[in-house]
Amino acid sequence: MEIVAYGVLADEEPLLQKAFDRAFGGRHELRCLGLFLNRDTAPTAAGHEVVLCSVNDTLDAEVLRSLADGGTRMIAQRATGFNNIDLTVAEELGLTVARVSFYSPYSVAEFAWALALAVDRRIVRAAHRTREFDFRLDGLMGRDLHGRTAGVVGTGKIGTAFARVAHGFGMRLLGWDISENPDCRALGMEYVARERLFAEADLVSLHVPLLPSTHHLVDAEALALMKDDAILVNSSRGGLIDTDALLDTLRAGKLGGVGLDVYEEEAGLFFLDKSLEVMTDERLARLMTFNNVLITSHQAYFTRDAVEQIADTTVRNVDDYFAGRTGDDTLVAPSPADHDGTGAPR
Repeated sequence: MEIVAYGVLADEEPLLQKAFDRAFGGRHELRCLGLFLNRDTAPTAAGHEVVLCSVNDTLDAEVLRSLADGGTRMIAQRATGFNNIDLTVAEELGLTVARVSFYSPYSVAEFAWALALAVDRRIVRAAHRTREFDFRLDGLMGRDLHGRTAGVVGTGKIGTAFARVAHGFGMRLLGWDISENPDCRALGMEYVARERLFAEADLVSLHVPLLPSTHHLVDAEALALMKDDAILVNSSRGGLIDTDALLDTLRAGKLGGVGLDVYEEEAGLFFLDKSLEVMTDERLARLMTFNNVLITSHQAYFTRDAVEQIADTTVRNVDDYFAGRTGDDTLVAPSPADHDGTGAPR
């Protein structure tokens, strides 16, 4: 059987192919495509029972119905987040949907710190200057993070890894989550209300999933609470921040810096070369004009360690599907009536 994967990056493909060959040994073939899955490309999946998708693929009701009509029965998301998939419609269509519930939390946590430090110490501006042999320090002054307060919004595996680094810097730790993490408590973290975290933190880093309850978690009200020289970092999901409110805040001269690895309208932009086109997304273009804003294109997870784990888990999810198994990575599973007597999908 041929299995098709969408949105596959050049550095990802050999790792995904290696995991696939190791698991299936020629029983199935993998076809990797660089194009993203959406309403225009969904017809290319016709005849493929299993589809592997990426976080920037669009699997709304229209796309899912197109996939189901073409014979797709299983969707394996190569990411932890799944806000791009309409799970309700997937269940109605009898599709199996799985994700990667865990991969190296250090990949994202370390990158979030790279953004925070680059913003704080004006690393990008300094690098541009020295490349032009301008060795002045004017405008490059940062500040010590030691002794200051880090606000960690979301204290799961990634948030905890971020907090450990903050603890190593000698920072005071504030946390906000629906439940407290004993590992963070052991670091001396104090769990507080969201409003207090935004008001007291010198550095706020976001590590929560994008859900209806967290959409625009960082809104105008939250931004107004933050210190004028605070640093905001988002390496989770773009929709956590109200971009219009952030632009208003930056125009008002507030915030010492912002590091964004995600953007709420990144689909159709990130992972693609748009350098020869006119940037029609005015909000993203405006963000780029602020010299205290650093934007990268959803690369926090992109380490060899993390991508290998993502590939291995994705392949395991596909193997579970063929065996009629479900597990912690399964988001939607068809009813037993959708399988034959051996447990395999019909």
